[in-house]
This record gives sequence, structure tokens and C-alpha cells, in this order.
Amino acid sequence: MPDYFAHESSYIDDGAAIGTGTRIWHFCHIMPGAVIGERCNLGQNVVVMGGARLGNNVKVQNNVSIYEGVVLEDDVFCGPSCVFTNVVNPRSHVSRKSEYQRTLIRRGTSIGANATILCGVTLGEYSFIGAGAVVRSDVPPFALMVGVPARRVGWMCQCGIRIQPREGRAACAACGASYREADGLLRQIDPPRQLG
Repeated sequence: MPDYFAHESSYIDDGAAIGTGTRIWHFCHIMPGAVIGERCNLGQNVVVMGGARLGNNVKVQNNVSIYEGVVLEDDVFCGPSCVFTNVVNPRSHVSRKSEYQRTLIRRGTSIGANATILCGVTLGEYSFIGAGAVVRSDVPPFALMVGVPARRVGWMCQCGIRIQPREGRAACAACGASYREADGLLRQIDPPRQLG
């Protein structure tokens, strides 16, 4: 008896590894070699291909395909119909399976609905990708990214509240975390009070 839930309409192939407490909803397909951590939640019509890895407490909303080479660390949120890729120059008549690129989504990142993440990039921890954004290059930790192509328009706290550094420092009014901004990066100085 598995220690996770999978709706009867979903297919869990032999060779998939699924952690305790994970919930897999309607019409999902988990392929051989996929690794899904504990306490994850996969909405309707999610595909996780072999070679994809999800950490613990990952939330994947409806209609998301997680392709080989995509790694989602702990506490990542994927909004409805967000898109990952794994080849930069696909052609139907040319096999490029040996050219799949790794895409790394660091801990705590949130990806908005219908955002597209091109392959080969790293999204820094706790970054926040706005709905509909198209990410073509690496994203620094805590960055708020919007637009096509995506550009940084601000910073987000670990708790998900936008913060405004002044004179190189910022504190989150919601959770108390403090940050230092320097050289185009935001670094956390003091952690937030208890979250969630």
C-alpha cells in the first residue's frame, strides 16, 4: 500500500519514486525515473517525466509538464499552466534527447501562471516569477521578475511580500526578515520569524 495518494484517473509508472504524504490528483502521469519528494501536491493534468526531480513540499498547479532535466528544490510553487522546456532548438524531425539541458529551480521559488522558463537557467532561491513572464537567463535569489523577456523589477521577501531596500537595507514588515542589497544582489541578514 503506497504512503501517498494518487487519484484513480492518474498513471503512476513502475520505477517512479514518490514520497510520503504526496497527493497526485486527476489525470496525472508520473513516468519511470521521476523522483517526487514528501508532502508534494500535484494538481490536475500534471506530467512528471523520468529524470525530473521534485523536492519536498512542492506545489504544482494544473496543466504543468515537468520534463527530464528539470529540478525543483524544496518548497517550490508552480502556478497553473507554467511551462518548462529542455531543448533550445527543437525540431520534430531531429532527435535532440542527448542535448537536454538542466533547469534548476532553487528552494522557495514561486512561478506564476503561464510563465515560461527556458531550459538551462537557474532561478535563485525565493525568487518570484510573475504570471506570463518569459525567463531566458539566470535569476538572482529573491528577485521579482516580470515581462517578456523577464526583467527584475524589485525584490521579494522569503515570505512572499515585496520589499523596498533603502540605502542598501530592507526589512520585511510582515515577517521581520532583514536584507542587504549590494552589487545587484539581495542577501538575507536575519531570518524571518516563524513562517506558516
